[in-house]
Amino acid sequence: MRRRSLLLAAVPAGLVTVSACGDSKSGSSKASASPSPSVSTAPPPKIVDAPLPAITGGTKFGEKPAVAKGPGAPSKDLAVKTVIAGGGRAVAENDFIQANYLGQIWDTGKVFDNSYDRKSPLVMQLAQGSIIDGWRYGLAGKKTGSRVLMAVPPTWGYGKEGNPHAGIKGTDTLVFVIDLIESFNSKSSAKGRAVPQTDAALPKVGTNTDGAVPKVTVPKTAAPKKLVSTYVLEGDGPELKADQTVLCQFQGLVWDGGKTFQRTYGSGRLSQFALEQMQQAVKGLAQGLTGKKVGSRVLIVVPPELGYGDTPPSGGVIKKGSTLVFTVDILAAM
Repeated sequence: MRRRSLLLAAVPAGLVTVSACGDSKSGSSKASASPSPSVSTAPPPKIVDAPLPAITGGTKFGEKPAVAKGPGAPSKDLAVKTVIAGGGRAVAENDFIQANYLGQIWDTGKVFDNSYDRKSPLVMQLAQGSIIDGWRYGLAGKKTGSRVLMAVPPTWGYGKEGNPHAGIKGTDTLVFVIDLIESFNSKSSAKGRAVPQTDAALPKVGTNTDGAVPKVTVPKTAAPKKLVSTYVLEGDGPELKADQTVLCQFQGLVWDGGKTFQRTYGSGRLSQFALEQMQQAVKGLAQGLTGKKVGSRVLIVVPPELGYGDTPPSGGVIKKGSTLVFTVDILAAM
């Protein structure tokens, strides 16, 4: 079983789990230790720059850090310091971020979670109810490529209940080191290398990388009988595994007539879903994404038996026996 972050809310099932996403310019373990943060009613914190413990090892961006115990009593405010300043895009609330992190308890220095050992950065949204408020407020405005050190009082962490499964009491201040790798919003798109589209029997897909809807031209010929999955833009990231969750832009069309039935491009939203869950909804989409590289735009043509077959969603353009066409920009995976 893949270990979930202590910080993340659960990803619901369904064809698409869409999350509002701002355009602001500005392993193996116990799954029971992974609560969903409740929606906080606490006021925004005052942000200060001290006190904070020292980073004593792994001081470079991307290295697993070692952190000293907290020096004396922690602040009642949210303490945040940029240890390494990055030069990337500034993160805004409701953006998704990709980050490595280590979390420990102020008083004892006990590490309760880290992503470095899993060798798999987390992808999370800085949105109320999706992440603890300390991250939501403390990371806003920070640039990708930065290492951020913060101390989060219970008010903006796990509250009075704490997190017993992780050994966090309701009085514990939490210390985090966070390496901000990348951020994504609704204007994000794949940035891979354009791959020649030479098969006249397949739809032609636009190669724009501005976050706008890629144009799809479906040929007026019979649809393929088998699943098709091919690169439009080929990225250089790791290949998707069947047990991962993907963050993406996407659109879905019906082969006959080329009508769109769902999309995120241009909607102000991104899509996040688990491939294992997608196997239960549109099997061909999950199969077509598995093995494809992060950073890519992929064309997937799904025959009826790997789509909705004879039980399409009611009231839409998808009919019994419809072949489906998807374009998917794979932004990140975890």
